[in-house]
Amino acid sequence: MKKFKILFLLIALIILGIYFMYSEGSLPVDKRNTGSTIFKVEKGDGLFSVAKKLASEDLIRNKLIFTVIAFQKDIDKKIQAGEFKLSKKMSAQEVAEALTHGTVDEWITIVEGLRKEEIAQKLAQTFTFSEISFIEQAKEGHLFPDTYLIPKTATMDSIIQLMEANFQKKMAEARAERPFEKRSDNEVLILASLVEREAKFADDRRIVASIILKRAQSDWPLQLDATIQYGLGYQRKEKTWWKRDLTIEDLKVDNTYNTYERKGLPPAPICNPGLDSIKAALAADPNTPYWYYVNDKKGRVQVAKTLEEHNENIRKYVQ
Repeated sequence: MKKFKILFLLIALIILGIYFMYSEGSLPVDKRNTGSTIFKVEKGDGLFSVAKKLASEDLIRNKLIFTVIAFQKDIDKKIQAGEFKLSKKMSAQEVAEALTHGTVDEWITIVEGLRKEEIAQKLAQTFTFSEISFIEQAKEGHLFPDTYLIPKTATMDSIIQLMEANFQKKMAEARAERPFEKRSDNEVLILASLVEREAKFADDRRIVASIILKRAQSDWPLQLDATIQYGLGYQRKEKTWWKRDLTIEDLKVDNTYNTYERKGLPPAPICNPGLDSIKAALAADPNTPYWYYVNDKKGRVQVAKTLEEHNENIRKYVQ
């Protein structure tokens, strides 16, 4: 009987200790603190990582208790990536709940190959600015595709500057790998934008870039559907900026982006290319033996040295 009482007492003390530990760990770090701090949750951060960072920044008393609270309230699955305004006067539960909403920033992903009008449409879904003004001010090709953490209060100008600064950084990184390449950034960018729209797979991009550059330097018409699509602009029936099925009449349209009628590179980029396409453009070799390419039904590039071989590829892989 005595042993039972001792065991009961020990269990009671353990439960009491856990209760006090839980209660103390749930409290604010400093109730009197009137300041706030910005806490950042990176994409991919798990609950344990977040709890460790909160404890290291003195925003919670106990990372174990915070984790328990998050699991109890089913908050662990709802924590967002972004930047949050937190305070030491917040309880552990308030901190956990704050991380599920109210981020002061927005994660925005811009994929490769979009033209600036498409980027304007995407950004306008989150930020308040004129799409027309964005299109007028942004430079095609300079809006580097990437995932950005952008303040909700960001202005149109600051967003454009952010994306253009990223482009300059990536272009410099790519050029550092090809220090002896003498072509201008603009020429490389135009070529990269063509490659981005013409080659679906990364390992096809260099050969596509080489063939396009060879044709341009040899005064051949490039004959690229992507430039025709860019020149035609928005298609109301299809609700797309890239017309799907081009006609014979489309290939004869009179504009500077018609590479069936005009020789050489188009006058400006036709989209905003990613780093792989920029690197492919810098590595392009006009001494390639190939003059033609076509995308097969899976999007893979099939190359040819002669028009006869090219026509055979069309018959074999496209028709």
